[in-house]
Amino acid sequence: MRALVFDGQLHLETSLPIPQKQNGDALLKIRCAGICNTDLELMDGMYGFSGILGHEFVAEVIEGQPDLIGKRVVGEISVVCGHCDFCQQGIPSQCRSRTTIGIRRYPGAFADYLPLPPRNLHIVSDRITDDQAVFVEPLAAALQVTEGIHISPRDRVVVVGVGKLGMLVAQVLKLTGADVVGVVRREKQAKLLARWGVPAVELRDLPEQSADVVVDVTGLAQGFADALWLVKSRGTIVLKSTYNDFPQVDMTQVAVREIRVIGSRCGPFDAALRLLERDLIDVNSLIDGRYPFDEAVTAMHTAAQPGAMKYLLDF
Repeated sequence: MRALVFDGQLHLETSLPIPQKQNGDALLKIRCAGICNTDLELMDGMYGFSGILGHEFVAEVIEGQPDLIGKRVVGEISVVCGHCDFCQQGIPSQCRSRTTIGIRRYPGAFADYLPLPPRNLHIVSDRITDDQAVFVEPLAAALQVTEGIHISPRDRVVVVGVGKLGMLVAQVLKLTGADVVGVVRREKQAKLLARWGVPAVELRDLPEQSADVVVDVTGLAQGFADALWLVKSRGTIVLKSTYNDFPQVDMTQVAVREIRVIGSRCGPFDAALRLLERDLIDVNSLIDGRYPFDEAVTAMHTAAQPGAMKYLLDF
């Protein structure tokens, strides 16, 4: 099978064996996959990653439970034990022995085939296209912001870092009725936000300590410092960023101004699928281009260009 591998160098393998499913796994044939900023950060050294990349995908089940065969599915990225304290509490994203598709000790979805436990799989409605389905994982992550904190319609919410994930966060938060704005650095970002009625601003145009909630989706160490500058005393910063560098900020402010800082990771796939099925979230506007999987290396380099949105890989 083909697979996009990073082992210090990025290269497309063309003759790997098809993985063997274990312990009741389903075997998936990947149909389409999306390039995420995390994929690019892994190539920059995050986690010391080596292996097959990719975790945003839609696939067809070709082996496994009879009721799944032939179904289009998306897959949750945490592969969990099912019996630790977190799993028993219904918090599999924090499983004590979890592995993570294409990120941590589990092969990724930038490959022709991928085995996954059935509990990870969600069937995709016929009303949802393959292109839309690729966005289920990041859309679920955007929805997790509202799991970690109650967003009031009266809140002033600032999204810092309106890239691939930040655009989804802005759309999700707009559904709450809150006063949502997105901090932009490029005209392209402002035009996308305008489609959904979300005001676009530059950081310097916002007053200091003016936001009830700031969501940092920059992926940059500076993002946390900007969020701390923007948030009101007793306000909340939600971190959707994974940082390759360590933020350098005045943490005394967090204590003295009584700022809440909430980490936010994976989210509810079922809710993401409902939003897409009901056309409540626009993901098609975020697609900048697509490549056949045989040109995956070129696609990764293109996706890494400043200001790039989503690039898809067609299998």
